[in-house]
Amino acid sequence: MRLGYCRRMRTHVVDHPLVAHKLTTLRDERTDSPTFRRLADELVTLLAYEATRDVRTEEVAINSPVTRTTGVRLKHPRPLVVPILRAGLGMLEGMVRLLPTAEVGFLGMIRDEETLQASTYATRMPDDLSGRQVYVLDPMLATGGTLVAAIQELIERGADDVTALCLLAAPEGVEVMERELSGTPVTVVTASIDERLDEQGYIVPGLGDAGDRMYGTAG
Repeated sequence: MRLGYCRRMRTHVVDHPLVAHKLTTLRDERTDSPTFRRLADELVTLLAYEATRDVRTEEVAINSPVTRTTGVRLKHPRPLVVPILRAGLGMLEGMVRLLPTAEVGFLGMIRDEETLQASTYATRMPDDLSGRQVYVLDPMLATGGTLVAAIQELIERGADDVTALCLLAAPEGVEVMERELSGTPVTVVTASIDERLDEQGYIVPGLGDAGDRMYGTAG
């Protein structure tokens, strides 16, 4: 089924024992960076399985070893996967493992820690995304500012179906996205909607800063 323009954003929390198991280890402060990266990669593949249920396909005729039959293949234009730098890079391999023929773009965004507002510092993707399904990768949906800005950029370029994959989400961020992206074809797929944001804009209980957990803190 193709996702069309809707009044409310769709949010899908993936309820699966393996998702909960991996997320528990990601939350644990004792988990080191190599283990964190590996588990995040595995968790993204599980989320991607759910996120791609509406990926567009077309029928194709093939010859099996036994007979001629029909199947499906991904429809052109190919889906576009867009990780938000830097932490979104840690989700890319897990996503393209499931969608190896997808094209990949990049969007560099940074959040001001005082105002919590997001700004774009780099883009690498087609100017025209008309008719494209786009999958945005961002580990944390916290205040929602970064994802809203990213998705608005994609919609302005013509994307007509955007799915955001997030390891975790905060209810405040989901609310902001529902308000700011009302009437746009957006779905959020996440492993959990946590309790709240703290005073610094971190998700509680969360898992800390996903970029630092994945790659360490640059001195």
